[in-house]
Amino acid sequence: MSSTNNSKKVIAITGASSGIGKETAKQLVNEGFKVALLARSEDKLSSLVEELGNENAFAVKADVSNYDEVKTAFKKVNDHFGRVDGIFANAGRGAKAAGIEKGDVEDWNGMLGANVNGLLYTAKAGLPYLHNTKGHFIITSSVAGRIALKGSVYGASKWFAYGFGQNLAEEMREWGGRCTTICPGMVNTPFFDEPKEDKLQPADIAKSVLFALNADESACIREVYVMPAK
Repeated sequence: MSSTNNSKKVIAITGASSGIGKETAKQLVNEGFKVALLARSEDKLSSLVEELGNENAFAVKADVSNYDEVKTAFKKVNDHFGRVDGIFANAGRGAKAAGIEKGDVEDWNGMLGANVNGLLYTAKAGLPYLHNTKGHFIITSSVAGRIALKGSVYGASKWFAYGFGQNLAEEMREWGGRCTTICPGMVNTPFFDEPKEDKLQPADIAKSVLFALNADESACIREVYVMPAK
């Protein structure tokens, strides 16, 4: 896919203010795409738009755990660009305490609001626009959604994301849409308190997003499983 074709394509990214979302926005713009940036941090979004250029990026403050905010955000994106060709449902968070017995119910509510409801709301609000463009929905799941982790509620939320992506791919296939689930190992992002330099970098996942988007229209990359090389 050439950058000339990409220049007409608009990709919306949730969780776009830092980490994987921010790096993906940068790489997409570098490849000629337009990006719509969704996150809760208005200041960080404004800074990123300034860096990428107003002609390339548009930001909307939105909390993915609030359906009305997500629905309004996609309407604003469509009004601004006139189309939505892809959605990268990347927003998510972890749990503060490991395990079930030592877990915190309120913490779970916040995490599941982002990782489960946020994914559902993003798809529900965004699919009508993708239907118009035979677009592409991309999900950040995790290797945690493919393996058993002792008492991990976070892992269970990523199992949901993984299964949801497989099911959504079948639904979108009916009208020519595509869905990709990306399953990274540990990524060095602000998700963690300490840097994880020996792990995957946000750029690795951003390249996976580009790989899926740039596949020939006759093919759907259903899953990208990414682990550190060492």
